[in-house]
Amino acid sequence: MRATFELNHLSGPMPGPAPTRAPLALHRVLPGHRATPLIDAPRLAGELNLGRVWLKDETERLGLPSFKAMGASWAAIRALSALAEEDLAALGSLEAIAERVARLRPLTLAAATDGNHGRALARIAAMLGLDARIFVPAGMAPARIEAIAGEGAEVVRVDGSYDDAVARSATAAGPGCLVVSDTSWPGYETIPHDAIDGYSTILWEIADELEGRGEAWPQLVLVQLGVGAFGAAVIRHVRHEHGQSSRIVGVEPLGADCVRASLAAGRVVTTQTTGTIMSGLDAGTPSAVAWPYVAAGLDALLAIDDSVAVDGIRRLASVGVIAGECAGAAVGALAHLASDPSAREALSIDGNTNVLLFLTEGATDRAAIDRILAGAKEQPA
Repeated sequence: MRATFELNHLSGPMPGPAPTRAPLALHRVLPGHRATPLIDAPRLAGELNLGRVWLKDETERLGLPSFKAMGASWAAIRALSALAEEDLAALGSLEAIAERVARLRPLTLAAATDGNHGRALARIAAMLGLDARIFVPAGMAPARIEAIAGEGAEVVRVDGSYDDAVARSATAAGPGCLVVSDTSWPGYETIPHDAIDGYSTILWEIADELEGRGEAWPQLVLVQLGVGAFGAAVIRHVRHEHGQSSRIVGVEPLGADCVRASLAAGRVVTTQTTGTIMSGLDAGTPSAVAWPYVAAGLDALLAIDDSVAVDGIRRLASVGVIAGECAGAAVGALAHLASDPSAREALSIDGNTNVLLFLTEGATDRAAIDRILAGAKEQPA
């Protein structure tokens, strides 16, 4: 297994205001909403010589296998509110929101995706009686493309990478088509920032669950980074609510290490991705609206190869959790850090350290996960 651990030398004051609970109020009126589990994993903690390991389990959220519906729903409702010239979230029910949105038809919600955001947006569009058009890189796993189409969306395959799909989606915006992206580009910043706000629901759920159990906020938080939108939400919440009492480590693939390159350059840069099984993190450019939070709030970054994510998937399966490659990335990254004496020292990790990880997706390509787990069984004892 190969990984590169680096401290962040750009850290500084957290920009912008603290997050609010407004998105949480909207999410509570969506069909099937419930707080996702916060799993205490003592076996993992014991194996890695840590205090507690908490797993925020986003393998099922609103009937979808990832956390993305939180950002997509809030960003979509905020964008539709601007079109309707009315605060739709304040209406208090999905039925009332859909009734108002009907006046905006015909209208299509569009976005680029590497899997989960697009499927989530398609589900939200269907809830509101709108069409969806999702742009995907042509090499995306067929199972993920089929899942998006299964939500009733038009799927447009784009030759090239996720970044190429983003560029193509930007050209779709216009009368009758509203682009709801969780990454930004020049002139398109409000909606991606709303997506960051939408992810705050996940952090409030964790805070409320820990308080209810009489537990303190963990001293170490690992968060996966693609374009950085979810990372920005996690970092903003932790820094505003807990200051510097928690160390935050970003995790990204070595084959798509745009955050690492940007931290080294001191600004957002684009890298050429080389491919990774962690498709949800396969991004070549950080989101410009997420970047200020990521640059200011990370303590360190760990770039990992696919074998680290594979190790994480197998560790999760050993404690009864079947999850996808991006979820495995968090667990594998923690195992790597816990076994590295220099990283333990740099992050003040010891046998009493409590850790928070995010299981950001389920087995969205179950055949691939089954192959990984079968490989584990075939290895000699």
